[in-house]
Amino acid sequence: MATTADFRNGLCLEWNNDLYIIVDFQHVKPGKGGAFVRTKLKNIKTGRVLDNTFTAGEKITTARIEKRQYQFLYKDEVGYNFMDNDTFEQISLGEAMVPLADLMKEGSNVDLLVHSETETPLSVEMPAYVELRITYTEPGIKGDTATNASKPATVETGATIKVPLFINNDELIKVNTSTYEYDSRVKEK
Repeated sequence: MATTADFRNGLCLEWNNDLYIIVDFQHVKPGKGGAFVRTKLKNIKTGRVLDNTFTAGEKITTARIEKRQYQFLYKDEVGYNFMDNDTFEQISLGEAMVPLADLMKEGSNVDLLVHSETETPLSVEMPAYVELRITYTEPGIKGDTATNASKPATVETGATIKVPLFINNDELIKVNTSTYEYDSRVKEK
């Protein structure tokens, strides 16, 4: 058990029969009336962000969530299959638990959020950036870098990303997973 005085960004709590992570909070002490805490809570399973107000000193139940490194192996009719990098155990998760699955290629590492007490997988977190190869895009126009124009490009995982006009087929690019946008070219090693 904890109180609103223990709130911090990233704290996981059990509220309304679900698990939420505190994204943002603010203690408010108005001139009249009692103090309260405004929060933005992100549902771990759905990703929805809710605004909620707790009265100061209210007791809440916290939950322990662990981030574990897993490797994406393959997708089959059951779902997405992952392997724990430490124990080599394999698990399969449904599509609802794997956001941005179309940016994930076989062999890539992801973080899996696991409820510590029940050992239940909650959701998959992608890295901030992924490197993907362009499989198809319209031919690039040399020297056209002055405008902010973009064109669609299909990457090796099947996702379609908007890229600048100068990007060509078979180039390696960096994609921002939070905005689903092209970030930069990647130099071949």
